[in-house]
This record gives sequence, structure tokens and C-alpha cells, in this order.
Amino acid sequence: MSEKYEGAEVKRSMCFWCKPRCLLNVYVKDGRLLGVSKSPIAGCPRWKRAAEIFYHPARLRYPLKRVGERGEGKWKQITWDQAFDEIAERLSKIRDTYGAEALAVEHGTSRTYEEFRYRFANLFGTPNNFGQGHICHGNSAVVACMVLGWWPYWMNVEKLEKTRCVLMIGRNPGPSHQTIRDGLKKARRRGAKVIAVDPRPSEITKESDLWLRIRPGTDAALLLGMMNVIVEEDLYDKEFVEKWTHGFDKLRERLKEYPPSKVSEITRVPEEQIVKAARIYAIEKPSCAMEGMGVAHQPNSLNALLCRYLLPALVGCIDIEGGEELMGPAPFITEHEAELPDALPEEQKKKMIGSHFRLFSREGYEYIQRNVERVWGKRCDFQGAMCLASAPLVFRAMAYGDPYPVKALIGVACNPMVTMPNVRLVYRALKNLELYVVVDKFMTPSAELADYVLPAADWPERDFMFNYHNTTPLIIAGEAAVPKVMPGEYDRRDDYEFWRGLGIRLGQEEYWPWENVREYYNWRLKPMGLTFKELVKMGKWFPEKREFRKYEKTGFGTPTGKVEFYSTILERFGYDPLPKYEEPPESPVSSPEIAKEYPYILITGARFLPYFHSEFRQVEAFRKLYPYPVCEIHPETAKKHGIEEGDWVWIETKRGRIIQRCRYVEDLDPDVVHAQHGWWFPELPGEEPWLHGVWISNVNVLTDDDPDHIDKALGSWPLRTMLCKIYKAEKSAISIPLS
Repeated sequence: MSEKYEGAEVKRSMCFWCKPRCLLNVYVKDGRLLGVSKSPIAGCPRWKRAAEIFYHPARLRYPLKRVGERGEGKWKQITWDQAFDEIAERLSKIRDTYGAEALAVEHGTSRTYEEFRYRFANLFGTPNNFGQGHICHGNSAVVACMVLGWWPYWMNVEKLEKTRCVLMIGRNPGPSHQTIRDGLKKARRRGAKVIAVDPRPSEITKESDLWLRIRPGTDAALLLGMMNVIVEEDLYDKEFVEKWTHGFDKLRERLKEYPPSKVSEITRVPEEQIVKAARIYAIEKPSCAMEGMGVAHQPNSLNALLCRYLLPALVGCIDIEGGEELMGPAPFITEHEAELPDALPEEQKKKMIGSHFRLFSREGYEYIQRNVERVWGKRCDFQGAMCLASAPLVFRAMAYGDPYPVKALIGVACNPMVTMPNVRLVYRALKNLELYVVVDKFMTPSAELADYVLPAADWPERDFMFNYHNTTPLIIAGEAAVPKVMPGEYDRRDDYEFWRGLGIRLGQEEYWPWENVREYYNWRLKPMGLTFKELVKMGKWFPEKREFRKYEKTGFGTPTGKVEFYSTILERFGYDPLPKYEEPPESPVSSPEIAKEYPYILITGARFLPYFHSEFRQVEAFRKLYPYPVCEIHPETAKKHGIEEGDWVWIETKRGRIIQRCRYVEDLDPDVVHAQHGWWFPELPGEEPWLHGVWISNVNVLTDDDPDHIDKALGSWPLRTMLCKIYKAEKSAISIPLS
């Protein structure tokens, strides 16, 4: 122990400032957080700043109630009891007037936790939970369960110890999932091949054996072309395909439509690279794929994901060591069981906004998961990722009352003014609400428009148990290190306390029997004969032995019991049962007239440290490292418009324009511009019209949420297939002190 921590108590807590969920030693003295142990992730910038972030002067400390006009920036400090009482009273009136479905509940990217909001919403009677699932791993989970009967554990670094080839599709784990990055480095040292699919250069493309620089939005075509080569060259696993797949002959016919020559024209990837990638992937087995948000953020995500999961099946790498491992559930009470799905009446379930995206609907979720449950005994993942209302359509219901009025929104650890597409619509929607409640750690542009802003506990203040939403049997746990309440300093609540406190006031008391989240975790662990305290001491629980090829005993959790090349589920819901390529609705090919004015393909969403999406812009040390938003442009493209590296640049689409600073990127496709996401400026005023600079550099001012441009089965909206133009910004156009 370092001298500066001498005499401190050591607590074992779980950090959730990013996805890997690291267990850290937290050093505490007299209830104060002194610091944390070094993160197990190489290069993590956050652990060193744990105390600075936790005690940041801008952190929310007490419940606040709006006393001026919405967005005027006038607040009054109140107690939690007053907040709960008033919010519950207003929710009751809204339910009585408009129906329970007039309440929507929004979440972020697991920044606190999620099944509690589902428990509350199901008991309240609303089907309208929504978040980022449609453009995150939710759509991947849906497709995997549909064709494989379980979702391969995508954060399973252990499998990389045996993998001989990894196909990274739209994923750069360096700034996003560092445990995977470290696993890949070790795998490469053992001789594993890495194939990277990405339109922009990154750490992973530079370290890969083969980089396929794809035209944005054409992933499905590329993977279909690879499958064509594997089948035509007789490289597929005949024994597995014949015995354990459904519809191969139909798939073979479809693949004939995608020879490498045609796919090269679509994707702009050289034909010889497509052939080479297919051969490496098929020969260097076991092989696996890891898709990132580059796949999720497109209007053709269903077909891209179908191909991603059918490709390893074609070469027989399903549920084998080092391949696509189907891990199965944990033997405890799952999130799905805890969220009380049967509490929501059937007539309310039918009112979920966006149910016509049928794979993400409740009907689709139930049908897919019944097949999963038949084989595995429990469901894979939970409704919070695989059964969500459509965010673009929920905001339309708030703004325009279509298909019915949504009058209240509770947002927990989310910031829709920065993180949701079409910010102008989001703004109109939030301004039109009768009740908007925000639970968060800092005052955000969205919170500035709320009626109540409530301070959320951060990870050092709360007990936490996690198992990647039941996609894996791994369970990890960390304990609260410091109090949530320090008299005279702050009074915060974890999300369990928030939902319980509100639920009790709305007549749900019998369904919230646990006094705190630790008691709740003890209930979930009871079937295992474990307590939360014992699990914290263990750090994690994982089966002693991993079993492979389980399908030989049970079959797959699909309607046919096989991997479905020809999807009977897609057929059932009226979609094409075979994968295909569809041109993005806004592209140089599909929209040539638009492309005349907006000639470049705009992509966004790539992660960059030290930030996590829209978080941590308040941290001074981080802003010194990364003070302003950056757009990536090929040097020759920039010079065409008189733009030098470091210049401020206007990026404009049909929907608006923002300003970011130019960075030359030599290996970027000259027709592609990448704009960073998540930018707002906490140092700017919070009241309107400023809203912490939410209109200045926020890429979601530019993004498209047109319902006609959303994936028809999954509901994902396009963040990688927009058309834009760029032009230099004169210094007089910059009204904020960014330098």
C-alpha cells in the first residue's frame, strides 16, 4: 500500500466508468475516498482521477426542483421525500388523465443499472422503456439469439487464448473495450490473424494482418462476398453445415448474387482482399468475429448482423473453444425474472411505441426467447436490451402526440440532448412534457430542461452486481466504499433506492420488499447458496469447467433446433429469411441529387479516450488532454476546401451544421469525414439558449432519425451513412473560447 494511503480501510468495489467493469481496491479514511488501486486495464486514464471525479465541485449533491420557466436555470434545493411525493402525485395525475403509457422511461449505457426501471415501469403500467439498445449490442443480441439460440459472450477474452483468427467488424477496442485489446495483443503474439473491417484507420487497423477499408454501410455486402468465396471454394465445414444448420441450399443460391467482383464495386474493397479475408477466416480455425458499433449504427444492421453470425457457422466455429462460445446463463435469479415481466397487462404491452420493428417488439422478444428458454432453461439477456420502445418515435409522441401523447419522462444516467439523434426533435419533445425527471451525476444539457434533477450515486457509493445481462454465467460484484450521504455535503441515492422510493408512493410497496440493493442481491443469489458479501470476497463467480458443443445434446435454441441460415423467425414476421444487401437510404448511390451538394459520407461514433461517450467533459485534467472536438478529414479533401490541420470546420448535413476542429488523417477514405460524438461544454451557461453549448459541436444536430430510414426489423437508426459538406469556419464564427 502506498504511504499516502497509510491507515486507510480497503474496500473492493466495481468501477463502471466504462464497459469492462473492473474490480478495484478503494482506499477510504473517515468516510472519504482517498484513491483507488491501479486499473487492471493498461492505459486506463480514469482510475488516477477517481477522487477528482467523485468530489468534483459540479457533481449533483441534493435534489433540485425547477422554480422558473423550463430551461431558465432557476432551481430550489428540496429533500428526497418532497421529490418522491411530488413526482408520484404528478405521475398519478398523468396516468389518470392519459393512461399509464403516457410515461416513458429512458436509460443510458448501463451507467447505473437497468432492471429496476423495468420493474417499476411494468408495475406502473407503461410499455415505453427506451434507450440505446437499438444502436448498441441489443440488436446484436436479438439477431444472435434468433439464428444461434444464444448470444456468444462478446467480452469473453479467454476465448482469444485459443482463437487463430479474429474478424473485427467496425470495432476498435483500444479506447472502448481495453480488455479485448489486451487479449488481442496476446493472441497476435501467439500467431493469431486479425482482419479489421473499418472505413477509418485506427489502432486495430494498424495492427491487423489485413485491413478492409469499407465504404460505410456496406458491411452486409462484404460479409456476403466472403461467404460466397468460402462456399464456392469448398472451404465451409460440410459436416457441421449438413447436420446442424437449416437452409444451407437456399443460402447458397442467395450467395451467388454476391461474387467478389460485384461486392468490390459496392464496398470499394479490392476484390483480392475480399478473397484473401475469406480464405484466412475459413482456414485459420478456430476463428471468431467481434462486431462493434460500426455495425449497429446503420440502417442495414439486420443483414450485417445476420451475416456476422452466419459466417462462423459456415466454417463450423459455433460453440467450440476459441470460436463463438455459447456460454449459457448464470444459475441465479436473472434480471428478466426480477423485472416482473408478467406485471404489465397484455393490453399495455401492445401499446409499446415502435412495435412494428418486430424483432425488437415484445412479440418478437417473446417468440425468440421461448426457443432460447427451451434449450437453456433461462432467457438470454433481458428486456432492457432486446425489447425497447423506439427512441425516435417516443420523442415524436412527446412532441406531436402521435400515436398518442407521452407526457412524462424519467431519465436515469442519460443525456438525450447529446446522445439521441435529431436534437431539434429531442429539444421540442422535452420542452413539451408535463413532467421531466432526471437522475444523474452532473447537470447536463438535458437536465437543464427538467422539472426535477436528482443526484445519482456513483460506483464508489453503491453495492453493485453484474453478469452482462445473463449472456454469460460470469457474475462479478463490488461493494460500496463510501457513504451515499454525508451530512452537510451531499445526499445521493442509488437507482434501486430511487425506483423503490417512487414505487412505494405509487402503491407498489409489496413488490419492493428489500430495504436496500444488497438485500435484493442476496435474494437473487439465494439459489446459488451465496450472499452478496461472499461474492464480493470472491470477486467473481464462474463455473469451474467450460463445456463446448452443448448443441450435440440439446440442439440450438431456435425453432428448428439448428443454426438458421434460412431464418424461420424472419419468415414468420414477414421479412426476407435470407441475408441480403440494401443500399443505405442516404448515400452517393441511392441519393445522387443530395450528393451533389453534400458530397462526403459522414460517420460518427468512434470512441476516444479519456471520455466515455458524453461523460467526463467537466474533468479539468481530461479537458487539458482533449480540450475540443475533432473531425477527421483526408488531407487532400481538406485542402480542396482551403482547410489546414487545426482549422475550425463547419460540418453540414440536410439537418443542420456544427463546428469541430480538423485533424488530417492520411489513410482515411477521401470521401469520408468522421465527426466526434458526445460533445457539450459544461463551462458554458446552463440556461437557454446556451444549454452548455449543446448546439455547437454536438454531432446529433446532424444525424438522421427519419422513420423511413430506420432498419425495418430492428429499429436501428443511421449514424454511419449520412451525406455532408465541409467548409472552413472563420474565427469570427466561433463564439466560444476554444483554442
